[in-house]
Amino acid sequence: MTQAVQDTTFEIWRGKAYPLGATYDGSGTNFAVFSEVAEKVELCLFDADGAQTACFTLPEIDGFVWHGFIPNIEPGQRYGYRVHGPYDPANGHRCNPNKLLLDPYSKAIDGTFDWNQSLFGYDFGEEDSRNDDDSADSMPKSVVINPFFDWGIDRPPNHEYADSVIYEAHVKGLTETHPDIPEQIRGTYAAVAHPAIIEHLQALGVTAIELMPVHHFANDSTLVDKGLSNYWGYNTIGFFAPDSKYSSSPNPGGQVQEFKAMVRTLHEAGIEVILDVVYNHTAEGNHMGPTLSMRGIDNTAYYQLVADDKKYYMDYTGTGNSLNVSHPHSLQLIMDSLRYWVTEMHVDGFRFDLASTLAREFYDVDRLATFFELVQQDPTVSQVKLIAEPWDVGPGGYQVGNFPPQWTEWNGKYRDTVRDFWRGEPATLDEFAYRLTGSADLYEHTARRPVASINFVIAHDGFTLRDLVSYNEKHNEANGEDNNDGESHNRSWNCGVEGPTDDPEVLALRAKQERNFLTTLLLSQGVPMICHGDELGRTQGGNNNGYCQDNEITWVDWSSADEGLLEYTRAVSALRAAHPVFRRRRFFNGKPVGRRGQEGLPDIAWFTPEGTEMTGEDWGSGFAKSVAVFLNGMGIPDRDARGQRVVDDSFVLFFNAHYEPIDFTLPPKEFGTEWVTVLRTDGGEEQTVAAGEPLTIDARTTVVLQAVPAEA
Repeated sequence: MTQAVQDTTFEIWRGKAYPLGATYDGSGTNFAVFSEVAEKVELCLFDADGAQTACFTLPEIDGFVWHGFIPNIEPGQRYGYRVHGPYDPANGHRCNPNKLLLDPYSKAIDGTFDWNQSLFGYDFGEEDSRNDDDSADSMPKSVVINPFFDWGIDRPPNHEYADSVIYEAHVKGLTETHPDIPEQIRGTYAAVAHPAIIEHLQALGVTAIELMPVHHFANDSTLVDKGLSNYWGYNTIGFFAPDSKYSSSPNPGGQVQEFKAMVRTLHEAGIEVILDVVYNHTAEGNHMGPTLSMRGIDNTAYYQLVADDKKYYMDYTGTGNSLNVSHPHSLQLIMDSLRYWVTEMHVDGFRFDLASTLAREFYDVDRLATFFELVQQDPTVSQVKLIAEPWDVGPGGYQVGNFPPQWTEWNGKYRDTVRDFWRGEPATLDEFAYRLTGSADLYEHTARRPVASINFVIAHDGFTLRDLVSYNEKHNEANGEDNNDGESHNRSWNCGVEGPTDDPEVLALRAKQERNFLTTLLLSQGVPMICHGDELGRTQGGNNNGYCQDNEITWVDWSSADEGLLEYTRAVSALRAAHPVFRRRRFFNGKPVGRRGQEGLPDIAWFTPEGTEMTGEDWGSGFAKSVAVFLNGMGIPDRDARGQRVVDDSFVLFFNAHYEPIDFTLPPKEFGTEWVTVLRTDGGEEQTVAAGEPLTIDARTTVVLQAVPAEA
C-alpha cells in the first residue's frame, strides 16, 4: 500500500456521523462512511495528478459510521477510503486496505478506471488467492463538491400523469450530432438544455424527459478490451454523482453545477426531468469482479450473497450481483440517494431499472417489501413520479401489474400487443382493445387508474421504430458477440425486404406502419413514452442491443431527419393535448352516461366494419384484425381544477391491421350525425362522412374522425 507522509497543514477532528458522505460547510468538510465489519478506516487525499498527499485514520465511530472533520478542505478535493478488516471471501468479507475505494455517497467522481490486476482482490487465474497490489493509481477519485447553487425561482412543473408525454433519451446520443449545438458542449448536460433541444421537445408536446442512466458508471473492462464502451450506462458505481462523462466542465465537481443548470433550464421550459436509475446492482460484478467501493467497505451489508456459500453473489439482474435491500444501511443508501436527487438536484421522478429486484428481500418477489414501504412513507420520494421496469431475470421476476398503488409501470404487454396487432398476428384484437384503453385488466384490481400504464412501443433496449418496420432479424455483428446478444423475438416485420431498400411500395408501407405505431401510442389511454429519435426516423441498422455502441450507430442523426414523420408526430401529440378524451383519469366502464336524468350514450363503444356493436363472438374471432371505437367526449368522469365537469368532442378511431382495405360503416346517427377526418396514416385527404355512410379504410391504416358540432 502506498504510504504518504502526513500533511501537517491539515488536522482531523471528530466530526459527525451524519450525513454520510463528504459534506462541505464553508469552513471545512465532514467525512462519514458506514462499515460494520471495518477495524479501521483511512481517508486518503489526492492532488490533481492523482498523487496521494495525506492519509488520516477516521477518529470516531458511531453506529458503525466512521467519521471525521477536516478544516479547510474545500470543493474540488479528491479523496478515497482504505478499509482495514477481514478478508474472508467464504464468509462474505472482502476488506483489503490496498484497494482504494470510492465513497458510496460520492457527490462527484473524477477520473476513469485503468483496468488492471490492482483493481481486483485476487490474482488473475487464481480466484482463491489474495492480491495486495495498491489500486490508487488506477482508480478514479471521489470529489468534495460545492453544494451551493442559485436555483432562482425554480419550481417543479408538476405535470399530472394524465397530461404527460415522456421522452426517453440518452444525454450523448440525443445531442452529439445536432448541428445547432456548439461542438464543445455536444453530448453533455449543457447540450440537453440548449434551446435547439428544448424547442424540439416542446414542439413534440413532451412534458418530461427521461434520461438514461446519469449516475456515475463504469465502462466494463471486457468492453474496453474490445474497443467498445458501456454506452447505456447500466453499470452504476456512484448513486449520488452525475457522471462526469456528460459534463463540459473541466473542473472536478463541475458536473454537479452543470446538471443543476440543465434541470433549472428544462423546468423553465415546463419540462420535467426523470432519471433512469439502477439501484439493483453495481459495477463491482460477481465474485470475479473488481473491488471498487462497497465490496471492500462492507460486502455482506451491501450485496445479496448465496446463503450457503457467501463467496458467491445472488444475481437477479444478469450483471453479477444484486443490492441487498434487506439490510438497513443498503436501504438507507438507496433512500438517501433518491431524496438527494429530489431535494438537491431538483429532479421530478425516477424510472427504476429491473425494479423487481428491489422487492427481493429474500428470494421471492414481494411487492410489499421494505423498500416499497419506505418509499410510500417518505414525504419527499413518495411525491415524485415513480416508474417501475416491472421485471428482472430471476424466478417470478415478471411483475407487470403487481406494483403498489402509487407506482406506474413500463407496460411490456402494451409493447408486445401493439407490435403483434400491427404486424397482423391473429387473435390480438381483444387484447389490443385492453391496451388501447389503459390496460384495466392489469391495473384496475389494485385501485389504480389508466395512468399506471406507461405505454411504449419502443425503448432504448431493442429496435428503433424505423428498424422495427425494416428488419425481421437483429443485426448486432458490431457488438463482437457473433450476433448472439440481444433479443431474437422482436415482434418486428420488415414489410417485405430486410433492411435498406429503394422499393417505393415497401418504403411507403414502412412509413405508414411507423405512423400507425405513433398514432396508437399517443392516442391510447395511459402515459405515452416516445424513444428519442423515433419521431425522426432514427435507425441503428438493425442493431437491437446498442448498449456498447457509443458512435454513429446509436447517436441521433439530425442531418437525416424524416421531416414528414416529425410533422405527423407533432400533429398526433397536439391532438392528444387538445382533447381530454384521449387522456382520461379513469377507466371506461361502457355504461350509458347519465345526462340531466336521462340515459345517454356509453362512454365507449366498439363497432365491427359493418357498423354494428361488437359482440363476444366478434371479439373471439381469431382472424379479426379491424375494429372501430367510439370515444364519448361527454362521458369523461373527470373534473377540472375548478370542479367543473370535463367535456370534449367525440371521436371514432378506425384500426385496420388487415393486408387489404376494409369498408367500414359509420356508427348510427345517435352517436354523431357528421364526422370529419383529423388524422389518417395513409396520407389520404380530409373528408366529411355522415352517420351510417361507408368509409373505406386502406390496408394497415388508422383513421381518426372527429364529430362535427351540430351548429356547424
